[in-house]
Amino acid sequence: MPASRAVYTHGHHESVLRSHTWRTAANSAAYLLPHLRSGMSLLDVGCGPGTITADLAERVAPGLVVGIDQSESVITRAAEAAVSAGLDNLSYEVGDVYDLAHPEGSFDVVHAHQVLQHVADPVGALAAMRRACRPGGVVAARDSDYAAFTWYPEMPVLDEWVALYRRLARANGGEPDAGRRLLSWARQAGFTDITATASVWCFATPDDRAWWSGLWADRVTGSAMAEQAVSYGLATLADLERISEAWREWGASEDGWFTVLHGEIVCRA
Repeated sequence: MPASRAVYTHGHHESVLRSHTWRTAANSAAYLLPHLRSGMSLLDVGCGPGTITADLAERVAPGLVVGIDQSESVITRAAEAAVSAGLDNLSYEVGDVYDLAHPEGSFDVVHAHQVLQHVADPVGALAAMRRACRPGGVVAARDSDYAAFTWYPEMPVLDEWVALYRRLARANGGEPDAGRRLLSWARQAGFTDITATASVWCFATPDDRAWWSGLWADRVTGSAMAEQAVSYGLATLADLERISEAWREWGASEDGWFTVLHGEIVCRA
């Protein structure tokens, strides 16, 4: 496997897309919004089903926005949604950040959400994003940090879950604790004008708990993550069922509270 490649740990199971389609510019790219203005061109790397991309396209219209992802099925879904929404300044392509089908300096903004944690060469990915950005433009990235996830009530089986996920992500060539490393990676990629921040998702209402616990309960038993964990010898099916049940138990707790910490960077090219 080339150094720049890694296996996508989550895959594109329904439980994964359930999470991805919840994401918006407001809840997932608020740190970037003050840097956007009408008429900007923007590249969204690893766009998935495109819900963030579509929001960004509305904010920079009539500027042209391109979303790329390696999954053809996800790109098809995103493109159909863009057509339905009437976003004529937005297009999607199957693409790879390391081999972009666009000339250097094509975009005012190059953005990636939850991407750098899944690649084996995040510094190389940021360097490629920099090349795609015009001089003086913005390169922005946001990634979660699994070791910094916090929850209550304390549940030892959820400790097993996060330890399993971190082992699995690294076995796939990624870095699950990417959030804390974004500043360092950006410096290694040659950026000198970097603003580093952090923000969280917090799931603490009954509806939020039900949604968050349900998608993880399904993901640990039905997604690519489950298949990989078993095939790599990191967990048994019984282990995964036990973890799934713990997620449902957490979701049913009236005291349930969960935060996902994200690191963020805004870099001037």
